Amino acid sequence: MNRLDQIITTFDLGLRTVFASPHAGRPYPGTGPEADMSEAERARAAALMRVNHVGEVCAQALYAGQALTTKNEHVRDELEQAAREETDHLAWCETRINELGGRKSLLNPLWFGGAFGIGVLAGMLGDKWNLGFLAETERQVEAHLDGHLQQLPDVDAKSRTVVEQMKADEARHAQTAVNHGGAPLPPPVKWAMQVAASVMRQTASRV
Repeated sequence: MNRLDQIITTFDLGLRTVFASPHAGRPYPGTGPEADMSEAERARAAALMRVNHVGEVCAQALYAGQALTTKNEHVRDELEQAAREETDHLAWCETRINELGGRKSLLNPLWFGGAFGIGVLAGMLGDKWNLGFLAETERQVEAHLDGHLQQLPDVDAKSRTVVEQMKADEARHAQTAVNHGGAPLPPPVKWAMQVAASVMRQTASRV
């Protein structure tokens, strides 16, 4: 695929991620009956799943930016494979949000644009840092999902099942990136990523 085709494909991805409903390639994990939750519990679960959905919007953008700027076809293939699995997460989160009567973040275009720019920069730094950034992102997402498992209502088995599957996928993506040569990021970069993620989570839970 030439550069123009890549740019067009990336633009199309952005439109579909932000404005369309994605289709998962794997079955939705959140099967079974809906739990009997109070309005406050449903609202809390919906807010947490909205934050997770924003995380998947950012993942699509990050991988697209990284894939666009990497010069290594093998690395591009790995990024595109991870993005396909993240599309499943995007679809599952949207499904669960709808089941809970919630809504997606109103700032999704902003989240996508910002994450895409970060992905482009990571890709331009070279393969070991590109993959290292991927691995660190997935580790932080895994930790974030683990925190959500502590915050979700105990009776909300459907949301928990979705989050647990996402967490397992993120851990595998991180290990794959390390196996292909991802380098550990400097502590200040990790700290900056954590701060940015914290701002995103706090904002997306409300807007």
